Amino acid sequence: MGLGHLLHHNPAPGTAGLTIDHGGSYDVFGAVFFGGRRDRVYRRLAVLSGAGPGDLVLDIGCGTGYLTRRLAAVVGSGTVVGLDPSAAVLDHARRITKEPNCTYTVGVAESLSAQDNSFDVVANCLMLHHLPEDLRATALAEMRRVLRPGGRLLIGEFRPPANPVGRHLVGALTGPAMEHNPIDLLAPMVVDAGFEQVDSADLHPWIRVVTAVKPGAVE
Repeated sequence: MGLGHLLHHNPAPGTAGLTIDHGGSYDVFGAVFFGGRRDRVYRRLAVLSGAGPGDLVLDIGCGTGYLTRRLAAVVGSGTVVGLDPSAAVLDHARRITKEPNCTYTVGVAESLSAQDNSFDVVANCLMLHHLPEDLRATALAEMRRVLRPGGRLLIGEFRPPANPVGRHLVGALTGPAMEHNPIDLLAPMVVDAGFEQVDSADLHPWIRVVTAVKPGAVE
């Protein structure tokens, strides 16, 4: 059984996706998995999100709040809401969060409680692969719904190694969802969800980034 099977499971939290409940263990795993580059990568993700001072940002599948806190650094007087189905991991996030403009709430990507057109930016990283494939389009539709017209979407997802040996090693450590992550389908899924200005880039070592904009004028 890989380490990913110990960290990711589903204790019936109201979602068909996998959840992470051991926040401390997950942060240790993340530090090792990114080879010391995790902070650099996530700070870059916060910049690529397009979030700026005063924005209201939703970080879906926030886990321990690692991206949430880096987004908080770029919104200044704005607010970042971290959302995750696991109450246990959110308790951990609250304990380690010092930023006053971060809040956390329990919720699921495929059925967001937020009102339509309520966020300037919606972001997530290493979240979509936790959902069954038939729920990913539903989650993207929800992200589009809660974004304001002209609002920005950022998705960071795991990019498996091209080398078969490396890919198999990833599977042994984390499980099949990351080993066989269909990363090339991500941008087309975002287009199908009705977003515009869809762009893709890679961040070393493991992340495929997709950014997009909800159609409509910024109010």
